[in-house]
Amino acid sequence: MTQTAAEPSDEVHEVDLAISGMTCASCSARIEKKLGRLDGVDASVNLATEKATVRWTGALTVEDILATVQRTGYGAEVLGGDAGAAPGSAAGTGSAGADPSDDVDGTGDAGAPGALDEDAEATPGHQVARVDDLRHRALSAAALTVPIVVLAMVPGVDVPRSEWVQLVLATPVVLWAGYPFHRAAAITARHGASTMDTLVSLGVLAAYLSSLVVVLTGNAASGMSGEGSHIWFETAAVITTFLLLGRWMEARATDRTRDALRGLLDLGAKDVAVLREDPSTGAFTEQRIPVQQLPVGARFVVRPGEKVATDGVVRDGRSAVDASLVTGESQPVDVVPGSEVTGGTVNTTGRLVVEATRVGADTTLAGITRLVERAQTSKAPVQRLADRVSAVFVPVVLVVAALTFVGWWVGAGDAARALEIAVSVLVIACPCALGLATPTALLVGTGRGARLGILVKGVDVLEDTRRIDTIVLDKTGTVTTGEMSLVEVATAGRLPKDQALRAAAAVENGSEHPVALAVVAAARARSLDVPDIEDFEALPGAGARARIKDTEVVVGRADLFDSVPAEIGRPRAEGTTVWVGWGGTARAALTVADTVRRSSGRAVRELTDAGLAVHLLTGDHDRAALTVARDVGIPVGRVIADVRPADKHATIAELQSRGRVVAMVGDGVNDAAALAQADLGIAMGSGTDVAADAADIVLMRAELPAVVEAIGLSRATLRTIRQNLGWAFGYNVAAIPLAVAGVLNPMVAGAAMAASSVLVVTNSLRLRRWSGPR
Repeated sequence: MTQTAAEPSDEVHEVDLAISGMTCASCSARIEKKLGRLDGVDASVNLATEKATVRWTGALTVEDILATVQRTGYGAEVLGGDAGAAPGSAAGTGSAGADPSDDVDGTGDAGAPGALDEDAEATPGHQVARVDDLRHRALSAAALTVPIVVLAMVPGVDVPRSEWVQLVLATPVVLWAGYPFHRAAAITARHGASTMDTLVSLGVLAAYLSSLVVVLTGNAASGMSGEGSHIWFETAAVITTFLLLGRWMEARATDRTRDALRGLLDLGAKDVAVLREDPSTGAFTEQRIPVQQLPVGARFVVRPGEKVATDGVVRDGRSAVDASLVTGESQPVDVVPGSEVTGGTVNTTGRLVVEATRVGADTTLAGITRLVERAQTSKAPVQRLADRVSAVFVPVVLVVAALTFVGWWVGAGDAARALEIAVSVLVIACPCALGLATPTALLVGTGRGARLGILVKGVDVLEDTRRIDTIVLDKTGTVTTGEMSLVEVATAGRLPKDQALRAAAAVENGSEHPVALAVVAAARARSLDVPDIEDFEALPGAGARARIKDTEVVVGRADLFDSVPAEIGRPRAEGTTVWVGWGGTARAALTVADTVRRSSGRAVRELTDAGLAVHLLTGDHDRAALTVARDVGIPVGRVIADVRPADKHATIAELQSRGRVVAMVGDGVNDAAALAQADLGIAMGSGTDVAADAADIVLMRAELPAVVEAIGLSRATLRTIRQNLGWAFGYNVAAIPLAVAGVLNPMVAGAAMAASSVLVVTNSLRLRRWSGPR
């Protein structure tokens, strides 16, 4: 396709790329640096996910971005086969630099290793192939290295022409098993750069080639104490083997960090039983089709034990739906005709007929996956510092290694000893752990959060959760259920409460008013027999009347009646009250209210125990707000009532002006501005899309304890990132001087470098077992 120049634009474009060929933090930093030099481009490259998110303004195209990555020495591919808003881009253009020469892992595939995307179906297979290839190389190298070490280092083992045997055994270890390191080093060198693989390749080849020259010239020492020049085949082989074993274990562990997100993608149903009408008979039959072919508006059947194929509305049937895998809710949720259901949830009991309302990329599950992926590609400021350090670290180490070699050669007069120490410096200095410190912890933490119904939008959010000292809770829909329910029935004289409720429910049945719905729902919950009515008449703004047998029953405001007995004239319960009566006299008062969630009191106690000052924010009047605050344990002095929706954000700003670091929890459109104003915005997933868009954390559960879990998990993830970075920085700072001083043997250095990366990834994996704040 011919590419035409696009007109300059201030529109922000964005594309996600799968990057192949990265092996360390200096690789990701180098790609970011090259992309950042393009006009209007902001790029974030993640080593652990092997993905990049690129945003830009202006006339650049996706092809320009891909070509830049290729010129840097790496492969790139558009994820999802869609260039999105990129001007002049060819959707699904495939990859740039997908050339065998860029396959640094030697697996023969320069595609998108590790890219977790709805459309990247081949990715898990590629990861398996990569892990299998590393395992094959590592185990083969180990089998050949053991006899080399025995010949070179075990006293009393005397094999004729031992140096030649070692050469034969070491050659495939260095040149075949270690090929991924050498190829990656060559590719980056071709582009005038250096990475971790440069250090490894130089160290291994220096030991191998110097020994090769000694053997070919016939100057090799015979035995451990023989005269002649020492050979270092065991050093080259052991370093290669240790690093391959480390990279194999690292690849396995890193692959496990992707399990949570991969599990999200696997939650969706693979096929669906669609109802199709037979034109000749008018009868409906079921037809199984792939879920990708399901259109909006189609009706499909969900049997007990099956997954709901996509987001929809129940049109027929009653059941309980297990949403634990999607929202983290522990108890099944009852659904009836008209109830909304989410794709990926499991039908537990009855047969349901569901009408699809959202499919494909528009579903809740797809949105969760996108949010988690976006969070995993973001970087904390401390990780960006680590990347910048890694970018200059390798060239500095090369200079240090060269100076070390010269210094020891001149000072000790022993070239062999100088070479050994220089190789130790090259190998021990590899900054691999630095590059893995943040992304692996973020992968596991956000994946675990997704399983619990907690969606963190970016790594900066983690830092915000550590700083907050004040949390403001919206009342309606957050602390309370947001739905009216009957809280009190008061009757005059000897009229039974159930009789009054039956009469009120009969008149209110069919009305969509929240008070009417609450009255009818209460009658149904008590299994009352609601009588039929005649001559129904709505009284706008006042109530309704209808005839039950021969009696006209009125439900509504007190002024609809000629008399209201004193015992029901002033209801004791807080809420909205309607009266029911006949013959001009009110016989009972029914009070409905937005009830407090049963879990809210416990959540407020846990937030207080975590050192947070909890405030209640509402547009309701003082009396209602104080009642709720008293029920959940919020001090009276922290109740902010009678706040207009437009002024909620000003309330947050006022708290901030007092030096407070504020988190806001809300669920409605009127909370969006406050969520955006807060230092940390937390939106209940039961609320509106506007609120979710404005928030930093989205909770799929409409329960306040999820807020406690969100803050706890975020802080645990941040704590793990800091532990990882502390180890990675400390390891390099301490190890390099030891290597320069000649304390570390090259083989020990190789083992230590491999172990550091595995330690960082293993520490991150602990978050998979996180179950709640301490």
